[in-house]
Amino acid sequence: MRSSISSPLGQPLPSRRSGALVAGHGMYAGDVPLENPLHLSFLRADMAAGRIEAIETGDAQDMPRVVAVHTGADVAGLGRLAVNEVIPLVCETPYPVLASDVIQAVGQPVAAVLADTRHAAQDAAEAIWLDVAEATTPPPEEVAAQSWTAGDVAARFAAADVIVETCVQHARLAPTPMEPRAIAVRYDPESEGVTIWTSSQTPHRARTQLARILEVEEARLHVIAPDTGGAFGMKASLYPEEVFAVWAALRHCRSVKWTATRSDEFLSATQGRGARCQGRLSVTEDGRFTALEASVEAPVGRWLPNSALVPAWNAARVLPGAYKVVAVALETRAMAFNLGPVGIYRGAGRPEANCLMERLVDKAARATGLDPVEIRKRNLLPPGELPHETATGNLLDSGDYAGVLDRLCAVADYDQALVRRDAARSEGQLSGVGIAFYVEPSGEGWESARVTWHDENHVEVASGSSSQGQARDVTLAQIAAAELEVPLEAVDVRYGDTATCPEGIGAVASRSTAIGGSAVHEACSALRARKQAGEALPLVVETRYETKGQAWGYGCYMVEIEIDRDTGQLVIGRAVCVDDAGRVINAAQVRGQILGGFAQGLGEAMMEQVAYDEDGQLLTGSFMDYAMPRADDMPPLVIDKIETPSPLNSLGAKGVGEAGTIGAPAAILNAAVDALTPLGITDIDMPLTPGKLWQAIIAAEGKDEP
Repeated sequence: MRSSISSPLGQPLPSRRSGALVAGHGMYAGDVPLENPLHLSFLRADMAAGRIEAIETGDAQDMPRVVAVHTGADVAGLGRLAVNEVIPLVCETPYPVLASDVIQAVGQPVAAVLADTRHAAQDAAEAIWLDVAEATTPPPEEVAAQSWTAGDVAARFAAADVIVETCVQHARLAPTPMEPRAIAVRYDPESEGVTIWTSSQTPHRARTQLARILEVEEARLHVIAPDTGGAFGMKASLYPEEVFAVWAALRHCRSVKWTATRSDEFLSATQGRGARCQGRLSVTEDGRFTALEASVEAPVGRWLPNSALVPAWNAARVLPGAYKVVAVALETRAMAFNLGPVGIYRGAGRPEANCLMERLVDKAARATGLDPVEIRKRNLLPPGELPHETATGNLLDSGDYAGVLDRLCAVADYDQALVRRDAARSEGQLSGVGIAFYVEPSGEGWESARVTWHDENHVEVASGSSSQGQARDVTLAQIAAAELEVPLEAVDVRYGDTATCPEGIGAVASRSTAIGGSAVHEACSALRARKQAGEALPLVVETRYETKGQAWGYGCYMVEIEIDRDTGQLVIGRAVCVDDAGRVINAAQVRGQILGGFAQGLGEAMMEQVAYDEDGQLLTGSFMDYAMPRADDMPPLVIDKIETPSPLNSLGAKGVGEAGTIGAPAAILNAAVDALTPLGITDIDMPLTPGKLWQAIIAAEGKDEP
């Protein structure tokens, strides 16, 4: 008989760490106390391309409290970081821990100083003399590519009543989590091993890659991901600086600490977006989509983080999204530049695909005279055709796409939004309404869990997944408490420690609840069955859960905006979203993910941009130059949902961590173009800064700039 304990599933519960973190009692990698550690600082390249002629370290080595100075020659024999080859690599890419021969980007580590204090290390790094013969920056190089085709695309375009096309250039973005990269390495002279606290989304993968690169046994490496102050994909891979810190601890038999400065982050942390997406869509006169052609050029740096190719892959393979298009021709290329490294950033190619598709859909609506909502409803896949295999080999699992669109129109009062827009336009204002539909594939593959049922008042969950602030502690506890029918407070949750938790992939691609949570659910289900069969507590079950495929979340966003004619300032008056994240485990955490994602999507759409000059020098190296959204930039956001469980994991959960970053930019961009359409403006690139909008308005109205 089932117990009378009410199920905690779906309840809006805060993270158990919230109180400690808000009170300043968190333990981040930079906070880890080490006994007499060496502090690490790097000399970084100040040009984008060149050959190292000479490097003199004597003055730095002779400075007080300096223990060692290392150059590229000392670490040239280390191995390479593995790259997830989601699209085929066409050439080998380097992974220089320290540059030894050539410079390939401003900010690249060239030499490293180890000293007894941080300031001593920083001062010594500045004393290193570096002679570099500056070279002409080489052109971008293709490092990976893939294409997909289905149907007779040429015939469909030849027979089209309407053809629309667009190009969307995404700015490079700096993920800028509140906590910068940091690593603390404690050397153990007895075992000759190290314990590594690192601000990482993927502690188990970090251990595996460190062992591979350094050619040491994994048993000598214990990796812990403590409290993490944001990551957004930026901390999913190993950086050269982190590899060097561990190498140095093993080389010098001393503990080592390094925490990046904010300048370090702008210069050398991975960036996101930056893709150029072009496409054209063939449409019948009654608004049916018949063919799609699209090409993506996604930038990467000269060295590739583990997931560097994922944005290029997603930006193409997610197309055509939730729409039924029988003929497609898609291609994507990853292009290496002598600029900052590029990796996954919240959404990782999904916003790029969505912005392209949703701009084409809006253009098709305008060309056919159909309402933007109506043309979407005519082309969205109906529930009866799900699951649906796409031309890129992906499986859209479940949902009611048109139902979400209908719900959005009802919740947002779409018809009245159009009335308000038209009334404002009649008074000479630049007013716009933007709609954007999106799909969000979450992670695939496996995660693991070990659940120990000590007694009726104590259950311990050890997850192979990790956390970067998503309240994994309470969400996994809710799953275990519901399945085992024990009080929520009886469940303890551990994660992010390679010594105490089973191996897992980590917190990437909105996978941790759908896959990591399913692993916990399966382990608890097995435990309950064993207890019901008469086995006595304590009991332990460890499971490795393999998902049946990617769960695809989806939803729709609407924004109402005004653009000031005189200043170009864009103001979002109102925003509404309806998301389907499958079965919701913790409503408060889902809401938090949507709000945070929307804020980052707003940042991309309206203000954020990493800029370089023609020589590869970074122009946006601080918050004086790189704009970030603040609390008062956020509009009122109405959040609504439907729940369609996914059949591809045991929880029925779908990803929602990237929803706002996918849906918001396209909706804001569509709204801006809608507002500018009366002026004859049909395209404009993000970020939609006041200066860019003002110049577009002035040019469209034929006025001279003052």
